[in-house]
Amino acid sequence: MNTETPQRNSVVLVHGINDTGQVFQTMATYLRKRGWSVYTLDLIPNNGDFGLEKLAQQVADYIADKFASEQPLDLVGFSMGGIISRYYVQRLGGINRVQRFMTISSPHNGTAIAYASPRPGCVQMRPNSAFLQDLNRDVAMLKQLNFTSIWTPYDLMIVPAHSSRLPLGTEVIVPSKLHPWMLTDSRCLAAVASALTSDPN
Repeated sequence: MNTETPQRNSVVLVHGINDTGQVFQTMATYLRKRGWSVYTLDLIPNNGDFGLEKLAQQVADYIADKFASEQPLDLVGFSMGGIISRYYVQRLGGINRVQRFMTISSPHNGTAIAYASPRPGCVQMRPNSAFLQDLNRDVAMLKQLNFTSIWTPYDLMIVPAHSSRLPLGTEVIVPSKLHPWMLTDSRCLAAVASALTSDPN
């Protein structure tokens, strides 16, 4: 019987549209106090002017620069950051080093709110966009790692809210009243910590 504590990997947090890494201040502090090494980056531009694949390359470059090539990592993406992180995992080799992957209120199946902007990154987050269809075509590859989707049914940025669900992994519903509150909601923080201590396989 294996009673070893699962390895505590470094955690990379990837923010959403019009945010910076600073949006994770509460979550990063919460995790650091519990023993994790936490890293955030600022995606540029953060307003949707770039396609999400270009922002995912920034994530890939950041990870390649900060960590040894053989070092396993855990990844948390919020909102647009979850889709960017999926592209990194599914298209840029992240599947080979990410052990635990969480998305928080991410539009896996698009959000109607994205119709409000013609910017390339926003177009890619529209329901049934070619970008999301491509990622969802082989979403089953996420079964190779420990995947958790965390979302709120009251989300007014992800429309419909259940677009934040994926048909695999673990699902955690946190009934937070507003999209940005997810990053400071104690229930969401606890869910992230729980997922980060789960068996990586």
